Amino acid sequence: MIGRAIGWFVSSMRDAVARALVRAGVTPNMLTVFGAAATVGAGVCFALALKTNNMDWCILAAVLLYISFCSDMLDGAVARFSGQATKFGAFLDSCMDRAGDFAIWAGLAMGFAWQSPANLTFVALSMLGFFEAVMISYIKARSEDFIFSCQVGYWQRPERCSAVIIAAFACNPAALVVEQSILPIFTMFRRAGHTWAILAGRRPVTNARLDGKWYHKIQPWLYPRASWPYDIMTAAYIAFLIFARFDPAEWDILRDWLG
Repeated sequence: MIGRAIGWFVSSMRDAVARALVRAGVTPNMLTVFGAAATVGAGVCFALALKTNNMDWCILAAVLLYISFCSDMLDGAVARFSGQATKFGAFLDSCMDRAGDFAIWAGLAMGFAWQSPANLTFVALSMLGFFEAVMISYIKARSEDFIFSCQVGYWQRPERCSAVIIAAFACNPAALVVEQSILPIFTMFRRAGHTWAILAGRRPVTNARLDGKWYHKIQPWLYPRASWPYDIMTAAYIAFLIFARFDPAEWDILRDWLG
C-alpha cells in the first residue's frame, strides 16, 4: 500500500534525524517549544496573506508549518532515544499542540476579518475549524479517563496538520477552511460514539476491514491507515485542497443572511 510505504519511509527518516539530534544535545522540550513558535509564525503569515491578498505569505506559512510538523514528530523520538521521556514533556507537548491549533485558526479568522469588507462566513468557519480541532483532541483525552483507547476517526492530528500544510503550499486557505470546518466534525461524533458504545457494553466498530458487515465495508472512513480505502480518501482530500478554489468575496453567506 502507498500509505504503508510512505509511513515506513517517514518513520525511518524520523528516527535517523532523532538520533542525530540526541548526539547534538537537543532535548525533546526544545523541539516542542520551537515547533509551537513556528506554528505561531505560520498563523501570522496566514493573516497577512489574506489581509494583503499576497499568497507569498502562504508559502512562508507552509515552510514554518513543515518545520513545526517535523519538530512535533521528532520530540517524541528524541525523548525515546535519549531516555528523556517524562510526564511533564507529554503535558507540555499537548499544551503546545493546542496553542498551535489556536494560532493557525486565529490567524485565518483575523485574515478574513481584515478583508474589506470582512468576510463573516469565513470568520465563522475558521472559528468552527478551531472548535473541531480542539474537541477532537479533548474527546480523546477525556474518554481515555474511562476507556482504554479512543484512537478512532479519520481526522487525527497528523491528518489535520498535513491538510494545513498542503493548503498552505497550494496557496488555498479558503479551501482549507471549508474542508476543516465541515469534515472533522464526523471524527468528533465517531469518538463520542465509540466511547458511549464501550461504556454501554456494546462493541464499537473500530476497523471495517475486520468487522465483516457489508454496510461497514462501503464506509472508507472506518478503515485504518495504510489501507487502500484510506489512501483513496486521502487522495480526494488532497485534491480538494489543491484544486477547489473559492472566492470568499462571493461566498459570504452569513453577511447576506444578516442583511
